[in-house]
Amino acid sequence: LVDTQGMFDHETTMGLTAAIFGLSTLLSSYQIYNVDKRIQEDNLQQLALFSEYGRMALETEQQCAAEYREKKAREEEQQQQEEEVKTRSLDGGEKEKTKEDSPKKEDKKEKKPRPKLTKTKPRKPFQHIDFLVRDWQNFDEEEDMELMEKEMDEYLNSVIAERDAKDLHDTRAQITACFEKLGCFMFTHPGFAVTKKKYSGDVKVIEPTFLNLLDRYCQRVFNAGDNLDPKVIHGRELTAVELGAYVKAYALLFESGAHFPEAATMLDATAKANNSNATSLAIQAYKDDMDKIAGVMCSNYIPPDEFEKSHRQLAERSLEMFDDMANFGNREDIDKAREMVIKMLKDNHEVYSKLNDGRNPLAGFEIYILPMSVAIISFLLRWIADHTCTSWSQTCKVGSDVLSEVYTVGFLFMLIISATRAKQISDSVKRIRKALKAVSSDSGGSAVNTKGGGKGLKED
Repeated sequence: LVDTQGMFDHETTMGLTAAIFGLSTLLSSYQIYNVDKRIQEDNLQQLALFSEYGRMALETEQQCAAEYREKKAREEEQQQQEEEVKTRSLDGGEKEKTKEDSPKKEDKKEKKPRPKLTKTKPRKPFQHIDFLVRDWQNFDEEEDMELMEKEMDEYLNSVIAERDAKDLHDTRAQITACFEKLGCFMFTHPGFAVTKKKYSGDVKVIEPTFLNLLDRYCQRVFNAGDNLDPKVIHGRELTAVELGAYVKAYALLFESGAHFPEAATMLDATAKANNSNATSLAIQAYKDDMDKIAGVMCSNYIPPDEFEKSHRQLAERSLEMFDDMANFGNREDIDKAREMVIKMLKDNHEVYSKLNDGRNPLAGFEIYILPMSVAIISFLLRWIADHTCTSWSQTCKVGSDVLSEVYTVGFLFMLIISATRAKQISDSVKRIRKALKAVSSDSGGSAVNTKGGGKGLKED
């Protein structure tokens, strides 16, 4: 619930008034337009400022939706053709002859579900607006609440009704085309005691009719589940994080405050915010799933093949999520945002890959393989030389001494490295033990299950 300062007065500039009015309309799912005594023509004209934005938004949305449906139709048709080719190759061409006999029937079946032929009802860009009329003095009966609400509806219908004059007719047509719901509610005067400077806030001095209307309107706004809805932009309900992106984008439109932004500018800001949200949600979905597989809190090592398979599946799912959301605005901007998503997916993949490699039980052992192999071979050669050569051979003695020094240096080198990496080695040993324990427990569990299964078969 956001309240704005007063507008259209002698102290607020027209630029600031346009900024307040524009931001509140663009960001609200339920807007309450507070007017004095009656709905005047200038009140309607302020709302009509958004008519061009609404028209462009609808046209762009329909165009993008048509392009998206055609793209999906082509992909489905291509996939179907590939499946048919595979089927024909497996069946030796039998199905190919069958399809040649009845091509017309199949063409009809393929054309029926084409998405580009379907027409959907255009979605209006804004959701709900109420005209809240203060100090209304023309109720016929102030004791009957239902009768007063009926008078409110009749008054709104008379205000929105078509006019003969073209400018008045266009203003009303533009408003009804931009908002999904239009409402009206009227308050009587709260009492002159409230308007005095010495008024202390005592509710008892407020007119009972005003209090009854206030209670009725609060119930209408807050208690009725059909009225309060999340903010929807292009058919998607926004989360708090997404709404924040739109707030930043729209605030930049009115930053100068010199004039009301053009419809194309507002549309571009909406599309950019939508692309930004699509990028963030797609990447976050990938990271949430990868955290469960190879995140910081995971302890198990995943084989490279399995890790890469999981990455590809989650990356494709994230890109599909982005494509479903980023379906509004300039196609070049959408493509750039998609390339950014792919780049961020690659960067995150590298991070998770390094985390997974760090859990490899055999990671780091390549450092020991070469010196250990040299030391063992030198030890064996020295042992063979000592047992095969005669004691008086100077060559054998020198060779034995050299081999002894070689494997001594090798073992000392491994001891030094082991001392510097004691913590890593300890963790690796623990992981190896855990892996061996898991393997042994799985083998035992399989044996038990097999035995139990055999017993069950005998009983049956």
